[in-house]
Amino acid sequence: MANEPIASREFPPAISNNNEAWHTQHVDAVAGKLDVRPDAGLSADEAAKRAASYGANELRERSVRSVWRMLLDQFADFMILALIAAAVISGILGDLKDTIAIAVIVLLNAVIGFLQELRAEKAILALKQMAVTNAIVLRAGERVTIPAKEIVPGDIVLLEAGNVVPADLRLDEAVQLKIDESVLTGESATVEKHGNSLPDPALPLGDRKNMAFKGTIATYGRGTGIAVATGMATELGKIATLLDTGMKLKTPLQQRLSRFGRHLALAVLAICVIVFVVGLSRGEKALLMFLTAVSLAVAAIPEALPAIVSISLALGARKMVARHALIRNLPAVETLGSVTYICTDKTGTLTENRMRVEEIYTDGASTRDWRDTLKEGHWDSLFTALALSNDASRSRDGQTTGDPTEVALYLVALESGYDKAVMEEKAKRVFELPFDSDRKRMTTFHRQDGNTVAFTKGAPESVLPLCTAAAAAQGEAAIDKDSILAAVDRMAAEGLRVIAIARRKWDATPQQQDKESIEKELVFLGLLGMMDPPRAEAKEAVSLCKSAGIVPVMITGDHAATALAIARQVGVASDTDSVVTGPELAAMDDQTLRKRVMDIRVYARVDPAQKIRIVEALQNQGQFVAMTGDGVNDAPALKRADIGIAMGKGGTDVAREASSLVLLDDNFATIVSAIREGRHIFDNILKFIRYTMTSNSAEIWVIFLAPFLGLPIPLLPIHILWINLLTDGLPGLAMAAEPEEKGIMQRPPRAPNESIFANGMWQHIVVIGLVIGGVSLFAQAWAIRSQSAHWQTMVFTVLTLAQMAQAMAIRSDRESLFTQGLFSNLPLLGAVLLTFLLQMATIYVPWMNTIFNTEPLTAQELFFCLMLSLVVFFAVEVQKWMIRAGLIFNRKNA
Repeated sequence: MANEPIASREFPPAISNNNEAWHTQHVDAVAGKLDVRPDAGLSADEAAKRAASYGANELRERSVRSVWRMLLDQFADFMILALIAAAVISGILGDLKDTIAIAVIVLLNAVIGFLQELRAEKAILALKQMAVTNAIVLRAGERVTIPAKEIVPGDIVLLEAGNVVPADLRLDEAVQLKIDESVLTGESATVEKHGNSLPDPALPLGDRKNMAFKGTIATYGRGTGIAVATGMATELGKIATLLDTGMKLKTPLQQRLSRFGRHLALAVLAICVIVFVVGLSRGEKALLMFLTAVSLAVAAIPEALPAIVSISLALGARKMVARHALIRNLPAVETLGSVTYICTDKTGTLTENRMRVEEIYTDGASTRDWRDTLKEGHWDSLFTALALSNDASRSRDGQTTGDPTEVALYLVALESGYDKAVMEEKAKRVFELPFDSDRKRMTTFHRQDGNTVAFTKGAPESVLPLCTAAAAAQGEAAIDKDSILAAVDRMAAEGLRVIAIARRKWDATPQQQDKESIEKELVFLGLLGMMDPPRAEAKEAVSLCKSAGIVPVMITGDHAATALAIARQVGVASDTDSVVTGPELAAMDDQTLRKRVMDIRVYARVDPAQKIRIVEALQNQGQFVAMTGDGVNDAPALKRADIGIAMGKGGTDVAREASSLVLLDDNFATIVSAIREGRHIFDNILKFIRYTMTSNSAEIWVIFLAPFLGLPIPLLPIHILWINLLTDGLPGLAMAAEPEEKGIMQRPPRAPNESIFANGMWQHIVVIGLVIGGVSLFAQAWAIRSQSAHWQTMVFTVLTLAQMAQAMAIRSDRESLFTQGLFSNLPLLGAVLLTFLLQMATIYVPWMNTIFNTEPLTAQELFFCLMLSLVVFFAVEVQKWMIRAGLIFNRKNA
C-alpha cells in the first residue's frame, strides 16, 4: 500500500543521491518506486517520517560562525599577535602606558572587523528571507500549501506560472508548461515541458524536458510532478557540493601584509640586537639599552596598521552599501582594486534577462526602427497577429506576465498601438492549436466580422513551408522564400532568436481536429528577431573596466552566436574575436588552455566545472580573477575566483553564499564603482604604510647612527613610545579619509605578485627616512655644539614634527600639496595640528616636562626645529616633482 508505515521498509538509495535516470522511466514506474499514488499524494504521517529519514529540503550551508568565534578571529593575525606580545613585554617591564596604548589599538581593530562581519551576515540573512519559501502539494488527496523545506521524496507537487520549483520533479502532467532554467543551465530561453519518458540516460539537464529542477521558475502553463530528489540530492544541490571543495584563498592584501609582517619582524629583531650590543660596547647601562631596544622594537612595528587597514576597508564597505554593493568580508574591498580579469555571466548580468524584439522583417524589408514606420502592407496584419496570438497578460498595476517570448511579442504590439485587451473584444479567440516541440509552432483562431482568422507563429523552418503559392487565392502576392531565408540566416548569425508569423482566413470556422489541413496555404506576414538585450549601462561599464586595465571575459551556457553577438554589443569582444564552446574547451588539455586563456574573450555552452577550469587557468597565469554571476551554475566559480561577485536582487542563495561581494541592484556597472573604491582604499593603505614605515625607519636611523657619529643616545624609551603613539595614531587614521587621486581608473591594476614595497616604496622609506633621521641628528649635533642643555628635547621635537611634515607631503605620489589644496583633507590637517599641540604640551607644560624628561625650548630653538622639519616636506615635494618630470619612474602615474 502507498501509505503503509515507513519504519518497516527502506527507500532506494536513488532517493537520497539522485543517481537514477528518472527521466527515462514512465511516471507510473517512478510512482511505484517512490511508493506514492499520483492522485492522492502522501499522508501527513508518512511525509513526516520521510522528512525524518531524509532531512529538510534545504541546501547544506557552510557552518555559521558563532559571535564569539567571529570576535576571536579578529585576533588571528601575525601583526596582532606581535603587538600583543609587545604589550605583554612592556607590561612586565612596568611600562603600562605603552601596554594600554597597544591594547586600545588592538581592541579597536577587533571591534571594527567584528561589527562589519556581523553586519554583512545580517544583511545576507535578510536577502535570504526575500526568497519564495512555499509550495503546493497533494497530501492525502488534498491541495495544501507547505514550506518548501518540508517537501520529501514522493510528494506530488503542483506547479503554476510564477512558482519556483521546490525540488527535482519527474513531471506527470504538463499543460503548456514552460520553465526558465537559466539559473541552472545559463539558457535565457524557456524550456517547454512534457510528461513522456525519454530514452537517453545521458541527456544533459537542458534536454530533460520531463523533469523540473529545484530553483528554476515556471513561467507559463501548469504542471504536476513527483518529487524524486530534495535538498542536497537535487541537481542544484550537486552544484552546491562543489562549493565545499577547494582551499580558502588569501586576498592580495592579506598575502602582502603576511610577507611584510614576517620580514619586518626579522629586520626589527636584528636591529634591536645591534643597538643593544653597540650601546653596551659604549658603556651604556644594560637596563637602559634593554629598554631602548624593546621600545625601538615596539616603535618599529606599525601597530596602527591593522586598525588603519580595517578602518579603511570598513569605510569603503559603507560607501559601497550606499552604491548597492554589499561586502561580505572586508578584504574583498581591496581585492577589487587588484583584479586583472572579470569573468562575467551573460544572462541577467550583462543582459536584462528578458526577451525583446530587436528587428522586424516584413514586405521584403527589414528594420530595427519600426515605431515611426508607416504601417502599410502587412504591418497591420502583423501587429494584429502579435497582439492576438499570445498568452501574455497585463495586470492593473501595469505588470506584464507570461512566457518571456510571449511577453516580448505582446509588448511590441502594445507599443505600436495594438492593445490585446481591446482587440479581443472584436476578435475573440475561438480555439487554438498549442505549441509543441514536433510542430515547432502554434496557431490561434479568432472570430472577426463573421469570418475566422488564424494566426500561426513558430520557427521559420516550420512556418515558411506552409506559406504556399495557394495564398494567392487570398489576394496575396507570391513570396520570395530565398530572401526570407537569407534574412533568417542573417538574424540568427547576429544572435537573434527568429520567429515567423503567418495568417489564414476562412468564411467558416474549421474543424479543430484536422491540424494538417488547417495549418497550410498560409499568408506570410513577417519575421521577428528577438534577443535578451544588454543592460543599458553594460557597455559603459565594460569600457571603464578596459580603461582600468581589467579584461572582461564572458562565460555563459547560452548559444555561441547569441553570446558572441552580446559580447560584441557591450564591448567584451571585438569584431575579430571568436567564441570558444564547451565541447571545444573540453577537447583542450590544461597546457593548451593555459596558453590560450588570456586571449579568449567569449566562452559559450560551458558547464560549471569548466567555469572553474577557466578561472584556475587564469590564476595559473598570475592573474587575479573576479567572477560575476547570479545563477547556481555560477556558484562554484564564484567560490574559486579571487573574488566572487553575486547578484542580490535576482540571484540565488547559493551564488550569494559563495561570493565575497553582492550587487544589491544586480547592476554590472556597480562593479566599476566597487573597483574604483577598492583602488582608492588600497592607495590610502599604501600611503599609510609609506608614512609609518618611513617614520619608523627614521627613529631607527636616529638611534642606530648616533653612536657611530660620536653622539650620545638621542632619545629615551618614553620619547620613542610617545612619538610612535602620537605620529602613528591620529594622522594614520586621517589618511583613510584621503580623497582618491586623479586618473585612478585610467591606470592598470597593481601586479598581483607585486610587493608592497615596489613602485618606489622602499626607496622612499630609505631616502626620506634618512632625511628625517639626518635633520634630527643635525639638531642634536648643533645643540650640543652650541652647548644647549635642551639638545634631547630638540631631537624629540624635530623627529615628531618632521613626521607631520612628511604626512602632509605624501598625500599624493605625484601631485604637489599646493595643487591638491591644504584643506582637501580636513581630518588629516586637524590630526597634524592636534599632534603639533600635544608635542608643544610635552615641552611647555610643567607636569609633562617631568613625565617626558623635557625642558622648554627658547623661541630661537623652536624656530630652528620648525625649519629643520620643513626640510622633510620640501624633500618629498622635490621627489614628486622629479616623478612629474619623468626623472623618476612611477608605474601608477606613468
